Order: sequence, then structure tokens, then C-alpha cells
Amino acid sequence: MTRRTSPLARRRARAAWLFLAPVLAVLAVVAAWPLASTVGLSLTDARLDSADAPRFVGLANYARYGPDPASWDAELGGYFLYDESTDAMLLYREDQDAFFDWETGEPIVGEVDRTAVFQWHGILTDPVWWRSVWNTTLFTLVSVSLEVVLGLIIALTLHAHMPGRGLVRAAILIPWAIPTVVSAQMWGWMLHDQIGVVNELLLGLGLIGERLAWTANDDTAIWAVIAVDVWKTTPFMALLLLAALQMLPDEIFEAGRIDGVHPLKMFWHVTLPLIRPALMVAVIFRLLDALRVFDLFYLLTSNSDATLAMSVYARREMIEFQDLGRGSAAATLVFLVIAGFIAAYMALGRMDTEPER
Repeated sequence: MTRRTSPLARRRARAAWLFLAPVLAVLAVVAAWPLASTVGLSLTDARLDSADAPRFVGLANYARYGPDPASWDAELGGYFLYDESTDAMLLYREDQDAFFDWETGEPIVGEVDRTAVFQWHGILTDPVWWRSVWNTTLFTLVSVSLEVVLGLIIALTLHAHMPGRGLVRAAILIPWAIPTVVSAQMWGWMLHDQIGVVNELLLGLGLIGERLAWTANDDTAIWAVIAVDVWKTTPFMALLLLAALQMLPDEIFEAGRIDGVHPLKMFWHVTLPLIRPALMVAVIFRLLDALRVFDLFYLLTSNSDATLAMSVYARREMIEFQDLGRGSAAATLVFLVIAGFIAAYMALGRMDTEPER
């Protein structure tokens, strides 16, 4: 049976879309258009160090079996290849699917072993990309989990009635208020292997036997970045959860105290379910922020292949390697990874985006 909507409901829906139209127009300009441009560039061989018009290459920047796209020569209209079996330079023209001698331009007589001159290329076949995905995923899961636990503890503490609560609330926000570039530089000095206070403190406590290069060592760099992010962003999580706690009615907890319900039982069965919507929104904010992390990794680590984040990988391909097409493909994959994470989280959390009727 088809459900019919009333004229009033239809008018309200039209009014809602009318009010949303300016916001959607702004989003189309500042978000949708740049994203579409990035996707379009990812399908070309555009380079920052070349004045040639970009050539459409399809999904070659993502994954492709064939000649190396970097060996393309626009003047000859083909790819330069080296055949190890014959120790000769070849020219491969894709439109003719034929090989030519590079010096004479004559067609190669006989079959060329394609397995010797063709390889898999593209970001999805690059182990460095998958290492950056793992680094970003590990950073996101560990840091966001710690921030949720610590933020909830801080929020519950600040929600309690105690003297000086207002001053503590203001002080707890200081790490979050410091710009990320400043805090990263500050922690870089604190974690320095020669002048860092962290090494001095741990050596004094006898927890380490020698000075450690926390951010230069591939084994410890990711954990140093996680620690700095937890220090900086936990206050943000605590602020959001504290706001949710302050919206809860006191009558529920007063009734629980009168009935003699244990505080832990009240927390698990009353407080946590009531703040669950706010908690999920806070986690989504942090997931979005953590998955696109750039500044902490770029400023704190050595940016070696073992310590790259996805955004740093995209920047390296685009700026340092001057490969705009491949960098745009990496940026597109970053967007898809983030969208996949958020969709999976919302599905697992069974977040209902429709208002209750």
C-alpha cells in the first residue's frame, strides 16, 4: 500500500529544499567541483613539469598491465621499452599494438616477449601505497580508540560537581587550541634524541637504557605520532562528550541513586546509551580527521616509505615527483578509503539518519 503524504508535508519538504539550496550550491563549488576535477585529472598523464596537453590514459594511474606510462614519447607516439632478451631499445605503439626498432623505426620481425617488457604499473600495485594505507589505518584505529576512552573519562570527571571546575574545563582545551603545526614542532623538539626532554625523563626513571630517535626510527615513529595526536585531540572528544552529558536530565540519575543502583551499572545501562548518538557523531568527526591526516606525519616523521600516510603519499606523487595524474589518483583513493570507513562505521553502528515519526 502506497503511503500518501499530506499537502502540508509536501510544502514543508519544498521549504526545506529551498533553505538547503544555498548550502548545496556552496558545497558544489567548494567540494563537488574540486573532487570532480581531481577524478578527471587521475584519468590523464598530466605532469607539473610538462607543458604538453594531458593525455587520457583511463585507469592506468590506478592499475595497468603494459608499458611504463612514464616512458611515453609524445613526438613519436609510443613508449620506449628495453628488451633485456635482445639488449635492444624498442618503441611500442599502443594504437597499432606493435613494436618498432627505436633506431631505425622499422617494425620488429617476430614475436616480442611481452612478459619481459610489460609490467604492472599504477598506485594499486605499489607496495608503498599499501604501506601508507596500513599506517593511516593503524593511526586512525589506535588514536581514535584512545581518544574516545580518555575523552569519556575526562568528560565524566569534568561533569562532576567539584571546586574549580570551570578553570579545569578551560585548561583542558589548551592542547586542542594550539595549532597543529606548532604542537608538532614542539613535540618534535621534546622527542629529539639529543635535546629532547622525553629521553631525559625516561633515562632518569630508568625506563630506557639509551637515547632514542623517536620520530626518525621507523619502528617508533608511528607510535610517536599517535601519542602526539592523542595529546592534542582528546580535549576535543572530551568537549563533545561533556556537552552530551550536560544535556541528560538529572532526574534519571537521582532515581537511580534512590533505588540504590550501582554507579557502574548506571553508566553502562543509562548514561552510555543516552550519549550514544553524540558519541557516534564525535567518532565520525575524528575518523574523518584522522584518515586524512597530513601535518603530523609530514612534520614529525622522516617521510620514508615506511612512515608515509595516505595524504603524504598523494602529496609526494603530485609535488615531489611532479606527477599530477598519479597524485590525483592517490587523492581520489584517499577519498574512497575515507568514504568506505565512514559507511562501514555507520552501518555497524546502525545510525538512523531518518527522523523518528
